[in-house]
Amino acid sequence: MRRGPGKVKKRPRPPGDAPMAIRKTAQDPESKLYRSISEVSDMLRVKAHVLRYWETQFSMLRPKKNRAGNRMYRPEEVRLLLRIKELLYDRRYTIAGARRTLLDERKQDEPQVELGFNEAERKLLVAEVKEEMRTLLAKLKRPAEATVRG
Repeated sequence: MRRGPGKVKKRPRPPGDAPMAIRKTAQDPESKLYRSISEVSDMLRVKAHVLRYWETQFSMLRPKKNRAGNRMYRPEEVRLLLRIKELLYDRRYTIAGARRTLLDERKQDEPQVELGFNEAERKLLVAEVKEEMRTLLAKLKRPAEATVRG
């Protein structure tokens, strides 16, 4: 088979490398409440087995599973996956380095406040209110009893 001058044989595209007009655009991670693993893998342009592997390596990545056992990713998990991909692919971190970076970022973002006191304080306040209500109820019952007897 002979080609004419100036004609170039087109090589087949690798899977997942569709032309821009056909390729699904990267959607906003916030646009849906839950996404399937195939949606997320298309969005991140990594294969589903890579996402499953990342779950084993990054403890903070735990997608919910639906009744059929399929992974369903929430927007915060999609953002985390985008960050993992950036660290591993763009910045060339090792998995251990990316894990350490994410844990350090998480520590910086979380305030150093003990949340246990809020709950204990709330319970104490409720107990005080209940005791005050009992005292008031007892005071209200006394005059009523005195008028009934008298």
